[in-house]
Amino acid sequence: MVDTEELTFDAAGLIPAVVQQYDTREVLMVGWMNAEAVRRTAESGRSTFWSRSRQDYWVKGETSGNRQHVKQILVDCDADTLLVLVDQEGPACHTGTRSCFEHGEFEVKA
Repeated sequence: MVDTEELTFDAAGLIPAVVQQYDTREVLMVGWMNAEAVRRTAESGRSTFWSRSRQDYWVKGETSGNRQHVKQILVDCDADTLLVLVDQEGPACHTGTRSCFEHGEFEVKA
């Protein structure tokens, strides 16, 4: 088991958290967590993030009802990014889409 002391947070005390649907592996969103948000997420089983704009905690779905039920939290090899596997209720994006990554793409020239 990993402890938050083992994570590598940025200068602002944050770590990116990539959120994926646990069974399909669909990438839903990316949020930011500090050590307390990681602790709250692990203890409650609900995705809790740190809002950089509001400077406050927010639980995904608390007001919208589009909750994320956390199944597992994985840590990458450098301990500087989290992968949060969830069972998503409703859309994950604030725009109403299932994923925050449905809003455009760059052209890739291979």
